[in-house]
Amino acid sequence: MSNLPNPRPLDPGRLEVLGRAVAEPSQGTPLYLDRISAGFPSPADDYIETALDLNTYLIRNPAATFMVKVSGDSMTGAGITDGDVLVVDRSEQPAHGRIVVAVLDGELTVKRLVMKDGRTMLAPENPRYKPIAVTEEQELHVWGVVSGVVRKL
Repeated sequence: MSNLPNPRPLDPGRLEVLGRAVAEPSQGTPLYLDRISAGFPSPADDYIETALDLNTYLIRNPAATFMVKVSGDSMTGAGITDGDVLVVDRSEQPAHGRIVVAVLDGELTVKRLVMKDGRTMLAPENPRYKPIAVTEEQELHVWGVVSGVVRKL
């Protein structure tokens, strides 16, 4: 984690950096061919199509990927909830409309990047929160683009 900026201590409602993604393959979890119905149950086939390695499935660029744990509810409209783990890819290009992990004036946050009319904003996905307009006086560092969400039920 040495090449990542060092933000000030995290406030409640922010992110917790968990660490870099591991490039080592893990033992795959069985992946069944049939899709599961969320309605009336149907019989499943008795065979496995392949093994699913979650590292391979979730992480495209292991050397450029890290994970953070979310604290707060500012991104619920994007399907990101309190306690989720975000897969963040530093090799992806931050662009208008992408969800990014950024440091603004030393504080770590996850927001949708909005670039319009020469202005940059970090927009929440919850109407209870206001977008953050980034001024020229502020220091903004985009750590990476969110490429996945991991959630325990």
